[in-house]
Amino acid sequence: MKRLSLYLFILSLFFCYPCSAQKYDFHPLDSIVSSWMSKGYYPGGAIAVVKNDSLLFSKNYGGFAEDKQIYVASAGKWVAAAVIAAVVDQTSLSWDDPVEKWIPEFRGNVKGAIPLRRLLSHTSGICPYLPDPKIDNYNHLDSSVMQILPLDTIFTPGSRFEYGGLAMQVAGRMAEMVTGTEFEELFQELICKPLGMTNSHFTPVNRDGGHAPMLGGGLCTTLHDYLCFLKMIYHNGNFEGKQILHPQTVCEMQADQVGTARVFPGEYVERSLGLHHTGIYGLGEWREIVDEKSGEAYQVSSPGWAGAYPWINKPDGVYGFFIAHVQGDANKADVFSSFYGSSLISRTVTEILNNHQ
Repeated sequence: MKRLSLYLFILSLFFCYPCSAQKYDFHPLDSIVSSWMSKGYYPGGAIAVVKNDSLLFSKNYGGFAEDKQIYVASAGKWVAAAVIAAVVDQTSLSWDDPVEKWIPEFRGNVKGAIPLRRLLSHTSGICPYLPDPKIDNYNHLDSSVMQILPLDTIFTPGSRFEYGGLAMQVAGRMAEMVTGTEFEELFQELICKPLGMTNSHFTPVNRDGGHAPMLGGGLCTTLHDYLCFLKMIYHNGNFEGKQILHPQTVCEMQADQVGTARVFPGEYVERSLGLHHTGIYGLGEWREIVDEKSGEAYQVSSPGWAGAYPWINKPDGVYGFFIAHVQGDANKADVFSSFYGSSLISRTVTEILNNHQ
């Protein structure tokens, strides 16, 4: 029965993504992921690589159930930003609106003047994570955000880049205020239902606490669901004939939102890919590889500390997703990091495609 279930899942992927007529040697990628499993980094996982909407490679590892829901940590930032982007498309909310315009409690507070785009690009000055003890026992995003209100900013908004997730809570509350709808319902209505993401939801990281969505790290999803999201982004907001996000909105999400903010050495793009450019982040997504002349990002991603890695490479016409959740600490004794090591997947896929030419 288990083998039949796995067969049906793989068959469903090929139905959604026709198999490419071209043959590629995916043994190098398979070997990398298999070695991660054999070393015990992950208890199991799955990967799918799609080129021009044709499935090139898909495999489950370690008895990974085909419909298994995984908490994908920061891979959810991309999705959370897309929910807010859909609200921007459909309401009077603007990327340049200050927090205080929609959350009156922030009026007169330095954080009240922070524009929405800074909340989603890690340049807001709001501390990246809750100070110890890191407890969020609230059942709704409004109460969760009030926990942020008294916290001091750690730098002048717009002056530097510091990766984290706490500011995204405020962004989510802005979307709630303009729509009068809670974030999880916005996610389901604006993203999940039109994309057929039937097994995805946001939850708090502390599942024994409250039920306020954790935008920066609480997405629970499946391989199939996230691939649907990537397909929509790859097609500039269009999913099987339905326009989910405006094309210019997708472009804005992928544009350099760091600007003149200072980027310290050792951030993800430098440490993971060995690349040096300051326009490393858009709205909820990393700008991994950037065209030197135009400044346009042609590979974007949203890796999570636990190992989940979604990416899109425009010139290759490729998008893909590795779904897994690391066992134990993200940083292993042999220097492997489930966060910084994840980009090896996209690099290997690009090499496979290049070797086929």
